[in-house]
Amino acid sequence: MQTGTHLDREHCVRAVQSKDARFDGWFFTAVLTTRIYCRPSCPVVPPKPENMTFHPSAAACQQAGFRACKRCRPDTSPGSPEWNRRADLVARAMRLIADGIVDREGVPGLAARLGYSTRQVERQLLAELGAGPLAVARAQRAQTARLLIETTSLPMAQIAFAAGFSSIRAFNDTVREVFALSPSELRARVPGSGASTPGVLTLRLPFRAPLNPSNLFGHLAATAVPGVEEWRDGSYRRTLSLPYGHGIAALAPRPDHIACRLTLSDLRDLTVAISRCRRLLDLDADPVAVDERLRTDPLLAPLVDRGPGRRVPRTVDEAEFAVRAVLGQQVSTAAARTHAARLVTAHGKPLDDPEGGLTHLFPSPEALAGVDPRDPRHAPHPAHHLHHPRPPARRRRAAAGGGRRLGGGPRPAARAARLRSLDRGRHRHARPGRPGRVPRHRPRCPAGRQGAGPAGHPGRAHRPRGGLAALAGLRGAVPVGDRQPPDQLPARVRTFAMKQYTVIDSPYGPLTLVADDGVLCGLYMADQRHRPAEETFGAHDDAPFAAAEEQLSAYFAGESKEFTLELRLQGTPFQRRVWEQLTRIPYGETRSYGQLAEALGNPKASRAVGLANGKNPIGIIVPCHRVIGASGDLTGYGGGLDRKRRLLDFERGTALF
Repeated sequence: MQTGTHLDREHCVRAVQSKDARFDGWFFTAVLTTRIYCRPSCPVVPPKPENMTFHPSAAACQQAGFRACKRCRPDTSPGSPEWNRRADLVARAMRLIADGIVDREGVPGLAARLGYSTRQVERQLLAELGAGPLAVARAQRAQTARLLIETTSLPMAQIAFAAGFSSIRAFNDTVREVFALSPSELRARVPGSGASTPGVLTLRLPFRAPLNPSNLFGHLAATAVPGVEEWRDGSYRRTLSLPYGHGIAALAPRPDHIACRLTLSDLRDLTVAISRCRRLLDLDADPVAVDERLRTDPLLAPLVDRGPGRRVPRTVDEAEFAVRAVLGQQVSTAAARTHAARLVTAHGKPLDDPEGGLTHLFPSPEALAGVDPRDPRHAPHPAHHLHHPRPPARRRRAAAGGGRRLGGGPRPAARAARLRSLDRGRHRHARPGRPGRVPRHRPRCPAGRQGAGPAGHPGRAHRPRGGLAALAGLRGAVPVGDRQPPDQLPARVRTFAMKQYTVIDSPYGPLTLVADDGVLCGLYMADQRHRPAEETFGAHDDAPFAAAEEQLSAYFAGESKEFTLELRLQGTPFQRRVWEQLTRIPYGETRSYGQLAEALGNPKASRAVGLANGKNPIGIIVPCHRVIGASGDLTGYGGGLDRKRRLLDFERGTALF
């Protein structure tokens, strides 16, 4: 074990001998006999324990004179989750180095952003990582250079400067030292390397398994700001504002990696773009440790078992995150997207996107510094200026001028106290907090309304804060506020990134079946009212629908009168109660809206029952066609009155087809 690190030699040896991929990125194994360093899961035969030495970073291995293994490529391991979980000097420094601060501003610029002296920053990193900031940045440049060499046809001179090297000689020496190959030899090892569109790179972003893509990409797609983000052809796409230019990132989930396609106006931004994409998707997280901690809570354990590997989407730009958090206060998700889109259209920088519908970069703090919040184009509320007679323009000017840092800068105690006083009860956005601190659970409703009473109140009860005491060690890892479980969210904000769909024929025209994680969540007719947009159906896949297709065929053939499928009804609690009542209406019979309202215990809710009935996402199987008016009229039906009449006639045995 190296001096100054916190590695337990016995545990490291056991991880290497078991080839446990969960420890990739946590530490690196250096072999004294071959002078090679590997990741713990390297597929080669493990060396003898006495020939192993362990380092906490690739930079420390390189500084000690070891070169990267050509078999396991340890430089492509996921990053350590420590740097995203912790908020101390070393963690903040590592996040800033990954964002390219050392390459652009040097170590003095890094120290200034952290609020420490250069000597103190170097001492702290050397003590914990075994390498200083320059060595860490050098290892990062070497990885960027290797990526450009293997995936582009750029001349080596251009690659050298794009990777952040100050000279071609330093580029050649570093590549030879780290990879034991010259740049030309490195390119020759990759068959077909170099055939690429200028400015466009395709790469794989590794992560620690498991990963729940529906949770992760669904949130991003549901909150996407038009013009800045979109879900297209199975990929989440968004614009990036980068130090040397702009870019577009397309991210698509795969079983063992995230497929990433970057379109950059300046290749010097490659390292920063990769770092921000990884941070956005929280790819350096340790999901096994997170799930183990969450399972200690009896209410969260079933959700974790149903969807392990949940991650909280982060951000690619702290300033953008702050603006969107303000715009999203006390409004719906759809309204927040609308307000942000107005702001983007009015003040964002336009760009061209030949592959999709992205149109703008999100406005920078400089662009927003002079914005009048009373401007009706982007005011979050019509009477916003009446409630805020003194708009906070001075705060925006301070942020634009560098007086207020949203990234990794120091936070004085007085400023931190003011920030903590801002809307502490809201948990719409995942925010980093202090290690060991759990957000306070406050009721959503004012005192005297439902859910705000003491224990035993007939209104909705809120979980006590003590119930999450076991989660105090998780810092920003999962949303632990008073949010509904994912399968109980309204349909408009449910995740849909990893849904599947198929289309089958029926006597009533083509039917589109939609599944979420293999569970049926939608059945829509052609031209059906309230039918979701096609892009929300996910990827075409017939496999999850075999049972549904079989039971529907038996129903249309008159051989079956009921369905035994597992369903995932996505809507409000009241809507789900109504839909549950629909499934209790016997085959061939009908009920009125008033009768359903009485069955729900609220005879005056017949109108609300009708609205919920019209938004039923699983037609036929959840038989909303069996609901008629009190006078016996058919009233309305999302699939059309003709289909409703034919379905009722079919079930009554009077159909002519």
